[in-house]
Amino acid sequence: AVSWCSFSCSVWLLFSWYTVTNPVLHLLFFGGPSSVVLIGESSVGKSNLLSRFTKNEFSHDSRTTIGVEFSTRTVQLNGFTIKAQIWDTAGLERYRAITSAYYRGAVGALLVYDITKHLTYESVERWLKELFEHADPHIVVMLVGNKSDLESERSVPMEEAKDFAEKRGLLFLETSALSSTNVEAAFNTVLTEIHKKVSSKEVSRGSISAVTLNTPRVEPTEEKKPCCKNI
Repeated sequence: AVSWCSFSCSVWLLFSWYTVTNPVLHLLFFGGPSSVVLIGESSVGKSNLLSRFTKNEFSHDSRTTIGVEFSTRTVQLNGFTIKAQIWDTAGLERYRAITSAYYRGAVGALLVYDITKHLTYESVERWLKELFEHADPHIVVMLVGNKSDLESERSVPMEEAKDFAEKRGLLFLETSALSSTNVEAAFNTVLTEIHKKVSSKEVSRGSISAVTLNTPRVEPTEEKKPCCKNI
């Protein structure tokens, strides 16, 4: 009896540890958390995309993000209440060591470039490589071409970026934080895909807070509780 108690408690503790270090599994069983990150070069409009989505605000004098900032918003999607905590990461090289640490717990990412600056698009491959080196293998990634309101200054053809995204298995959308075009669609699409992964029980790893779904909570059975308390 003692050995069975020890075994069952060990299994439960292992399960508890695995779900804590596993964002999608944690979402599925405990309704708890993981994160969505905004990544890409400096000055592509990540902070304004975040402000537009979470506060419906836009700043013409947006300052450069130092390190990492975040904001939250609760949305209703397909009958589910989703509380999203979104991390805005600095695009400057000197902050890269700090921001890459936030990839580990992410289950969603918006990789942003500026459609008027081809160099920001050329760096997308490098950002993807860095993301996949640190993030969960099942992370939902959307390639976002921002500043679509500046069509006359476009230097990145939409079809070129769309083809790249399709080849890499990424979602794709062009947005304008200024005019609010497709901002809701971009974030909501990523959150919807995250929910699909949770529902299909895809396994991942990580530990940073932020997207909470109203999925069912699973509790240990009453028989196991006393056993585990005696450890």
